[in-house]
Amino acid sequence: MARHRADDLGDGDKTASSSPTTGLIAALRANAWPDRPRSRVFAVFVLLAYLPMLARVFGEATGRVGSDFLAFWGAGRLVLRGTPWRAYDLVAEHAAQMASHTGQMVAYVNPPPYLFLTAPLGFLSYPSAWLAWAAAGWVVWFLVCRQLLPKDPLVVLAFPGAYLAASHAQNGFVTGALLVGGVLALARSEMLAGALFGALVIKPHLALLVPLWLLAGRRWRALGAGAASALMLCGLSLAVFGPGTWAAWPDSFRVSEVLMAQTGGEFFLRMATPYAALRVLAGPGLVPMVGQAAITLACAGLLWRVTRRRGADAGTGALMLATTAIASPYLFSYDFPFLIQPVAWVLTDARMRGWRPFEKIALVLLWFAPLATRAAALPLHLNLMPVAGAALVAVVASRLGGPSDQSTING
Repeated sequence: MARHRADDLGDGDKTASSSPTTGLIAALRANAWPDRPRSRVFAVFVLLAYLPMLARVFGEATGRVGSDFLAFWGAGRLVLRGTPWRAYDLVAEHAAQMASHTGQMVAYVNPPPYLFLTAPLGFLSYPSAWLAWAAAGWVVWFLVCRQLLPKDPLVVLAFPGAYLAASHAQNGFVTGALLVGGVLALARSEMLAGALFGALVIKPHLALLVPLWLLAGRRWRALGAGAASALMLCGLSLAVFGPGTWAAWPDSFRVSEVLMAQTGGEFFLRMATPYAALRVLAGPGLVPMVGQAAITLACAGLLWRVTRRRGADAGTGALMLATTAIASPYLFSYDFPFLIQPVAWVLTDARMRGWRPFEKIALVLLWFAPLATRAAALPLHLNLMPVAGAALVAVVASRLGGPSDQSTING
């Protein structure tokens, strides 16, 4: 097969074609678009587009629509009043959130260690806290993740998964920074990597495959540090917030039970997991549970097999994070800032070993997938993010197997 020269992002040859459509297909196959300058310009335009979108979201969040952030802010106010256990009391949480003047209420369900993050929010007014949380989260996440593409920081900064975390003022930046930071730190310090992973006790279902990855890679110190970090955070929260707070936390499970028992509405369209998609298509029952279980086990098996062969490194870390997107039964679009790592890893690997036909346009689509699938979910009455997640897993897994001479267009 003829090889085509390209820059890091794949300029490719410019060849004549019999029609615009044929030329476009040939250019996409040869990974001629987008090149690095166009990628930077595209990222700038995406960032500029976020500004009016975020302004509108902020207006809705501080108006009558409200925001998930109400739960964090209300919990912070209750912690500062010296009653952290009341964060799990729906009546008390509702009363605290009424100071936002939105007329809305969102239940607080995170484990007690998360209260260390919400407590400072209680010092600020609701609008100021919303802005500070979204902006600080984006900055911290970017400072961690820019290491993935140090020469293309705008591609990282403009990642649509980051916009979704900011627009919901949710905790995707925190969990994303911990997951990506843990993968990055593993090459330098297993103890630090484990400590970061252990901090995911604040949202443990996002760490579903982390222990398996570390175990398969024989990273014993990271496993030990992760366990110690999680236990330390739990113990510290027990000491600071009291046993009553831990005793009250299970009360929040009833909220999750009510949400998961829904048979209609938008909840399962906003959820971005195979389980949710199967709930929409097949309704409640065994089909969604068995389907999700099969996908989770398949992801675990793939991750175990590849990591045992290669070890726990950046490549299998990318596979771990990509599989997390479809292996966990409970994820939303604002949870996906961590997907920048597998996307960036594929880009980096392609620069070093060459692009495969149509791989660049596929990567562009996967970069944009969290936002695109979220926007299309309600009109389509189906969230297609699990399809995009499976595609990302396939791309990462295929590269971990090594490109063949017959399928690679060198860059």
